[in-house]
Amino acid sequence: MGIDDVDDKVIAVGVDGSAGAERAITWALDEARLHGDKVLLVHAWQFPAMGMTTYAGDPLPVFGRDDIKTLAADVLEAASAYAKQRDPGVEVDSVLVEGHPAGGLIEASRGARLLVVGSRGLGGFKGMLMGSVSSSSVHHARCPVVVVPP
Repeated sequence: MGIDDVDDKVIAVGVDGSAGAERAITWALDEARLHGDKVLLVHAWQFPAMGMTTYAGDPLPVFGRDDIKTLAADVLEAASAYAKQRDPGVEVDSVLVEGHPAGGLIEASRGARLLVVGSRGLGGFKGMLMGSVSSSSVHHARCPVVVVPP
């Protein structure tokens, strides 16, 4: 399933390797099981601005575009493995999107029944109640949004 194949039997979930994303996956799996929905894990990535030294919380030793894409794919693969282990009875697919995370989630929300995100990801402003991606999702998504708290 790709981002263009999302329909009203799909719950899209933003994943970024954070504990908040893991809680969002868990919530979405429970909801999907109740309603017979599929889950689509969405991880958006973009080539970092100069000076960025981490990706998904890990040190970033290289700055090649392909290296960043590989790290992003690893984050998505780990989220997919967690989801499939957590609830093997729910159909789970995943998609890697190049671009800003909020934009990728908003695009995935176009046909989805729900968009689920954690309240805080790996961003740098720890004191905020909601991160910038979850806030953008709430304001711009094309479907209902669930923000899973800590």
